[in-house]
Amino acid sequence: MIPLDLLPIGQSAEIAEVLGEQNDVKRLAEMGMRCGAVVQVVQQGSPCIVRVDGCTLCFRECAHLQVFVQPAATFA
Repeated sequence: MIPLDLLPIGQSAEIAEVLGEQNDVKRLAEMGMRCGAVVQVVQQGSPCIVRVDGCTLCFRECAHLQVFVQPAATFA
């Protein structure tokens, strides 16, 4: 399991854990960023751009919110 921001561009991974304030975690879940969803990194950094559930999402770094993923090679 690694932080989403360490996932290479173009690689897919399954979201394993989302940590942070309850409202922030809920907001991400509403956008599709929830445990079990497959995410692909389009752009690293801030803003980070990812694809999840057919949607492209953009978000900035947030010190109190962390997304951990399981890279595709290990969850397939």
